[in-house]
Amino acid sequence: MSRGTSVPPWTSGPTRYARIAESPYFQRALRHIDPDRAAVAVYNHMYQLLHYGDPVAEYWALVEGVTLWDVANERQVEISGPDARRFVQQLVPRDMLQCQVAQCKYTFITNRSGGIIADPVLLRLAEDRFWVSTADADVHLWCQGLAANGSLDVNISRPDVAPVQIQGPKAKAVMADIFGSAILDLGYYRLTETTYEDLHLVISRTGWSTEVGYEVYVTDASANGNAKAEKWWDIVMAAGEDHGIRPIAPNHVRRIEAGILAHGCDISEQTNPFEVDMGYGWMVDLDQPDDFIGKSALRQIRDDGPERRLVGVDLSGPDMGTFSDGRMPAKLPVSAAGAQVGELTSACWSPRLNRNIGYAMVPIEMAELGTTFSVAHPELGELEAVAVPKPHWDPERTAAKG
Repeated sequence: MSRGTSVPPWTSGPTRYARIAESPYFQRALRHIDPDRAAVAVYNHMYQLLHYGDPVAEYWALVEGVTLWDVANERQVEISGPDARRFVQQLVPRDMLQCQVAQCKYTFITNRSGGIIADPVLLRLAEDRFWVSTADADVHLWCQGLAANGSLDVNISRPDVAPVQIQGPKAKAVMADIFGSAILDLGYYRLTETTYEDLHLVISRTGWSTEVGYEVYVTDASANGNAKAEKWWDIVMAAGEDHGIRPIAPNHVRRIEAGILAHGCDISEQTNPFEVDMGYGWMVDLDQPDDFIGKSALRQIRDDGPERRLVGVDLSGPDMGTFSDGRMPAKLPVSAAGAQVGELTSACWSPRLNRNIGYAMVPIEMAELGTTFSVAHPELGELEAVAVPKPHWDPERTAAKG
């Protein structure tokens, strides 16, 4: 497909439109899609491939080999200046005094009522410089508003940065082929800055798969007609050829297995961190000396106890699909004793576990393991769900840390 073609080369998804951005990698990614089966959505004001045509094959490529993802829709919000650390602390419930330079932190951004605005990864590039790697939320506007109405000396910007993810058991081999074996010393949730030819890169040992993985952030990615982004894509594909690399979309089956949250589905501004209950106690530090937005509300929720809880569920019935294939177009009602009590927030068929799995937000009194529910599916009818431990696979994330 040439640039400027008016008909999109995909079957399911939005029509191309000038107000929606294309990733600097998008044209490269389109070379690998099945135009009769691929699906596209809009995510964080940017087109995103939901899958290239076969999300199950993409799943197996991820868990058995190595995959390349266009995740430029993870827009970076840069927070810099003398008060950068203090400003970031206002944003998040984690104690940022514990965040070292060249370290990454997964965190929530909460509003005054304790609701989750976003769940980004923070990258600390210098003492006075952070990136907030955010998904489908206008975090830059939130930060600009806080900065404009506060007294801290910070600058809020959106740098021309576009990440890709290299994920899967063979990801280390591909990275070593590009950078040499020294890259393998990069620790989990650590980052490094480097150059490759004329490219300036930030590399982190992070990812949205809980497989072994890296995110590589290309700076000046869209300059000169996306030249640097496309050059980096080509470099990774060439290095991965001997390892069977496959471009894929972020895989929802793997993230549901792993308990990776999707904002707008499993969490939202109406969800607080204590309801999530994913073993993230360290995500909310109410004993730190610094204040943050939502601290008093979250202290009250902690003291009173949450009213709801996100539970893992196994579901009966036939294959529910891959979540990204349109077979779960919305949250589904969860009922008990004939009355709706909650919502199924994410669900899919796990090829590895050979069953339907998912997550449901239910009243705290119904969150005990073994509790049964009924889920109304628009195509499959009534499905039985039972509360099970979460996440469904590799709860210690041993694969990702390997």
